[in-house]
Amino acid sequence: MAQSIRETERKYEAPAADDTSWLPDLTDVDGIASVVDRGTDDLDAVYYDTVDLRLADTSATLRRRTGGSDAGWHLKLPLPGDSREELRAPLSDTVPGDLRDLAVSRTRGAELRPVVRLRTERHRREFADAEGTVLGELSIDAVEAESLLAGETRASWTELEVELGEDADPELLGAVDKVLREAGVERLPGPSKLARALEETKVGTPRLPDARAEDVVADSAGELVLGYVEKQVRALVELDPAVRRNLPDSVHRMRVACRRLRSVLRSYRSVLDRAATDPVRDELQWLAGELGAERDHEVLQERLDAGVGALPRELVLGPVTARLQAWHVTKSSEARSRTQDALASPRYLALLDSLAGLVTRPPLRRKAAWKPKGVMAEAVLKEYDRLAGRVEVALETPPGADRDAALHQGRKAAKKARYATEPARASLGKPAKRLGKRVKGVQKVLGDHQDSVVARTELRRMAVAAETSGEASFTWGLLYGREQAAAGERQRELPHVWARASKPALRKALGH
Repeated sequence: MAQSIRETERKYEAPAADDTSWLPDLTDVDGIASVVDRGTDDLDAVYYDTVDLRLADTSATLRRRTGGSDAGWHLKLPLPGDSREELRAPLSDTVPGDLRDLAVSRTRGAELRPVVRLRTERHRREFADAEGTVLGELSIDAVEAESLLAGETRASWTELEVELGEDADPELLGAVDKVLREAGVERLPGPSKLARALEETKVGTPRLPDARAEDVVADSAGELVLGYVEKQVRALVELDPAVRRNLPDSVHRMRVACRRLRSVLRSYRSVLDRAATDPVRDELQWLAGELGAERDHEVLQERLDAGVGALPRELVLGPVTARLQAWHVTKSSEARSRTQDALASPRYLALLDSLAGLVTRPPLRRKAAWKPKGVMAEAVLKEYDRLAGRVEVALETPPGADRDAALHQGRKAAKKARYATEPARASLGKPAKRLGKRVKGVQKVLGDHQDSVVARTELRRMAVAAETSGEASFTWGLLYGREQAAAGERQRELPHVWARASKPALRKALGH
């Protein structure tokens, strides 16, 4: 598996590499006691991308670099702020398979080929605190760029790069930035050397994501809905490498992105043509289902472990912990394989292509051009009415399996209603935000109830397995009873939570 490094850096315009009289003294920055010259490195990097620059368009880079202390293959993925994650693999003649896989949500399986070559003469200085601990590095880079796609086009420039050490205080970067700016050193607008090289050698200009604020003032319903769709597609793409590496909470977050996309594509059919979006929704449902096996197991495991952990020791009879552990190992392995198989499938690549097409060639309907408030309010209230109907059915259904099923349908409707409010907040303001919050409360109660239903099913299976093996089943029955009591409590809680979400003033607040 590739080695992961987090880098936090900023880049600046440098007047020259050989004359550094313009460079301020960094020991003027609080916390920096010394700056040590570490000499010069000659770096040679070939950057790989698809012909249409799919990596660069998502602020990612893949390079093969020789020279310096970290020669090898480097895949850089964006993180919030000034940080990026760098995934490293040893030098080889071809793109390492693990890095290719980690980039596939961006490349969508298209061929990776050399696009530009950068030769850099790097003059390095390390800055340290009073104890000699290295806090970061300042590099002055004289860069020569050569196109590998557009003939013999070349470009050259000099830039300054300030990179913090992994354990350094992030606020130090701001303090260094202030000293540099006061000395007249200007921050570079581009995200990377590659982006500048691609543009100046005429290979192409990356179409970087539009960082839309949630409270953006939109002129049309289409703009609001598409902004939300783009955000969720970007989340799905960016979470793919984390899911492949099994990082904490990544499967859950990717599944939520799938569900948000499915919901908004359904809720706003008046904006986006369902003839184009319904097939995408079907494939998102498939992917969420494949991811769900792993996520649902995570939730169930935490619930069962917590249940056993809360029992007094004298009530835990038989090899309860051992049976839980064996169950976890088996189920988690099966679920993990299901996730990996899904991400390695042609079906997944086809979905990624469909999502990219949805963003770049949106199937807009007539209402997409309308002012957003009326269109968004209509969609939100439609989902709310559907939720109200589901909740009323559940509350009128006698306790038992049928009510459990009805409550589960209510939970799914609550999620859809909540997600419908999210792209609407910019036009509907506080009423949409308030409704989303109240519906989330309903969803939470119904979600905990459903988790209890699933837990009871598994606990009964374990009790039967324990009995068959000659083990005591008392503890499994006790846990089952506690889950049944918890489900009853959620059912009694629901009418009160629902009352807060079903205020008569809702329609008036939303203008209907």
